[in-house]
Amino acid sequence: MPNGRRADSAEDRPLLSVRGLTKYFGGLCAVKDLDFVVQPQQVFGIIGPNGAGKTTLFNLITGIYAPNGGQVVFKSEDITYLKAHQMAAKGITRTFQAIRLFGEMTALENVLIGYHSQLRSGIFGSVVRLSATTREEREANERAREWLGVAGLAGKEHVVVNNLSYGEQIEVGITRAIVRNPELVLLDEPAGGLTYAESEKLTKLIQEIIGRGITVMLIEHRMQFLMNLARQILVIHHGEKLFVGTPDEVRADARVIEAYLGRE
Repeated sequence: MPNGRRADSAEDRPLLSVRGLTKYFGGLCAVKDLDFVVQPQQVFGIIGPNGAGKTTLFNLITGIYAPNGGQVVFKSEDITYLKAHQMAAKGITRTFQAIRLFGEMTALENVLIGYHSQLRSGIFGSVVRLSATTREEREANERAREWLGVAGLAGKEHVVVNNLSYGEQIEVGITRAIVRNPELVLLDEPAGGLTYAESEKLTKLIQEIIGRGITVMLIEHRMQFLMNLARQILVIHHGEKLFVGTPDEVRADARVIEAYLGRE
């Protein structure tokens, strides 16, 4: 089974702290002075209207964009200006709103690509087939199969991704992100376009991820899906923090109702 993490006193501290984060694109301020913290081993939800800055925030946290101001602290370390591959090495991974899979490759091959960055033997080891390389490849294969099983894809490891359903492709994408055993995974609208049954299956997968010690940040427009999972929700409006609180507090806040949820 994939390794989980034991709870300890460190979990009383935020896993991620965002302080005054700001990003401009020319004269447009996409993210303005954002402050929030994410506690370990929970789902932290993010909502807001289209264009509110949610995906830009993910891009800042994962090193795709560099901010114009502010700070991102992960496990007490300033990671504000690290590149994406450095963020992944620190234990922060993500999925994208548009599925980025290799359609002609199998589910297992796609997940193994996600594991590749952890292999330590390098090109030389792969060429001469060092015993360490063989061992790492075997471990990668076992880990990928385990997580595919967790995602409900046991028996479909060798199915070409283009032959999987849309919901199964989402699960492959999430599995590829978590097979690296990150501490924080960012999921960008994973439930978009899913059927009710697929959404229920995805809910169970995310709960399983949390249960294994991985923290989840989740952008989602499907409110009931998000409310059932998140312990805290950040509401962004025009790039700024409008509100942060529990699902019940978000539902009851007049500013959130006016800006996003609607009076009904």
